[in-house]
Amino acid sequence: MSRATSFLAVAVILVAAFAGGLFYLDQSVVPQAQTVEKVLPDDQFPR
Repeated sequence: MSRATSFLAVAVILVAAFAGGLFYLDQSVVPQAQTVEKVLPDDQFPR
């Protein structure tokens, strides 16, 4: 194999590994949901 072909093969493998890691992290990380309760005073609403 020539030097350019070897470099290209290593670059493709690294990009594939990086993309696979991003995909894994995207699937494994679940966002945390928190409920927020805010009380609005009655003065803000017209009667």
